[in-house]
Formats: sequence, structure tokens, C-alpha cells
Amino acid sequence: MGDKINQSRIRPIRHMLLEIAVGNFSYRIQRGTADDEVESLILLLNMVTEELKSSFSHLSYVNPHNSYSSYVQASFILDSNWTVKKISTDVSILLGYNRKTIYGADFEIILSEESAVSWNNIKEKLSNNNNYSETLELVFVSQNQLLVPVFCTVCRFMDSAKILISVVTTVFTTAVKDNIIDDDSSATPVIPRKESVYRLSDVQLIQQVYDYILVHIDSPLPSLKELSHIFGTNEFKLKYGFKYLFKTSIYQFYNVERLKKAHLLIENTGIPLKEIAAMSGFINYPNFSKAFRKSHGYAPNKIIRKK
Repeated sequence: MGDKINQSRIRPIRHMLLEIAVGNFSYRIQRGTADDEVESLILLLNMVTEELKSSFSHLSYVNPHNSYSSYVQASFILDSNWTVKKISTDVSILLGYNRKTIYGADFEIILSEESAVSWNNIKEKLSNNNNYSETLELVFVSQNQLLVPVFCTVCRFMDSAKILISVVTTVFTTAVKDNIIDDDSSATPVIPRKESVYRLSDVQLIQQVYDYILVHIDSPLPSLKELSHIFGTNEFKLKYGFKYLFKTSIYQFYNVERLKKAHLLIENTGIPLKEIAAMSGFINYPNFSKAFRKSHGYAPNKIIRKK
């Protein structure tokens, strides 16, 4: 019996070591109440992973642009009883669960004990205020029993009892980039247009812009000048630095992501298309329909909507 218990505790350790081996330092193992060598190993492994993540933090700031995405934008749709009714395909990438595994389950069961407390507070606020929304960190428990801390936006659909939980996080699939230097280096700190050497602080700043766009994907994109003022940098560095690191312009990235969100909402909710256009940052429906058709090859009203 004891061997079976230890095997169930060792299995997450094995999975976490495999994640570390491919450069993914985002996972943690949930602590137990035992006072033994296995629990000491879990504690040590969590500490080492945290140190590795700090040492190689620039990994999360560069999109590798290979056949795998460097980030996932996973979504859950819950009903009025807080049970999972829809998930996006990226949920499987992030947590390993498939639709059948968690369909109809209480959302709370895939959260850590600490985050379950936070989730209960969110539920109370949503019950008392239909317009309530919040962005916060929640820690999920993956199918492999690893802890996955991510930032989530939680809100209620307009004129609906359904809840949307949107998650954006980075996935690591490649080795360290050679074109990033430490801030202690004597290299020039400004990102030139055709230069391939970057200060880590510059890369981190551009990642903040990237994250800002994802969090505010439902709002019109600020101009390049406004973004540069928000982040205390210059337009030149922001424009060419973003293009170099993510292989796309700021506007193209924003447009692709808001149209992805729109497609998800159309397919999985009954929200009117005009409202979805507004929720995706478009000033009117004709502009939204034109952009959607150009991106996906068909009009938004051609999608078969799930009831």
C-alpha cells in the first residue's frame, strides 16, 4: 500500500523533471502533509525550478516562431452552477485535460487548494454583481498533478448567466536565444532596427507590451505613440523590437488575437454578433465582418453556433 502511495507522489516529480528538461519552468508540484524524503524532494524541486525560472526568465519573453506556439490562450465557459460547459483546444495544451474529462465538472476541482479559496470569493462577487470582472492569478492542477500558475480574466457574458474564464500564458518549446544579452553587458542598450543583440531589459519591456495587448484585447489598440508613452520607451524601439522578437507588427498581432477571441465567442455563445464585434475592439459591425472574413475566409454569420 505504501509503495502505491509513493508511486502516486513520485509520478508528478517525473513529469516535472521532463518539463524542466525541455525548458519549461512554469510548473510546480502541490505540497502534501507528509514529513518524509519524498516531501523534501518536492520542496527542493519547487525551489530549484523557481530559481531556474528567474535565471532564464528571458525564455518567456521571446516567441520561438517554430511549428509550436510560444503561448496559449485557453478559455473556459461555465454555466450558472459554476460547472464547465465549454473549453477551448488550448486547455488540453496547458493542462492536459480533454473535453470529456472536465465537461460538466465543477471548475473548482482543477484549482489548487489556495486558488479554490480565491475562486469562492470571485463566485460571491459575480453573484452579487452581473458586471463584475477581475484579472488575477489562479493556480491550476494539471492532469499530471502539477501546479500551473497563470493569470486569468473572469467575467460574465452580457445578458447571460454564463461565465468566461480566459487564460493567457507562455509555453516553452525551444532553447535559449543567442541574441539576448545580460543587462550587465557593455553592449548598447537600444534595440537598433537591424541589430541582433538585445538587452534583457529591452526584451522584458517588449514582453510587457505583448501581455498588455492580450489583457486589453477587447479595447481599441492605442497608437504606437500612446503605447510608447505608457511603457516609457520610444516608438522606434517599440516598433522594430516587437517586429524582431515576434515576427509580426503590433497591429497584426492585436488583430489576429481579437479575431481568435471573436471566433471562440461566436462558436460557443449566443451573444449577438454586434456585441461580439464591440467586445473584440471593433468600432462597428461592418469593419468587424470585413476583418473576420479576410482572416478566416468566411463571414461571422456563417459559423454554426452551438446552443
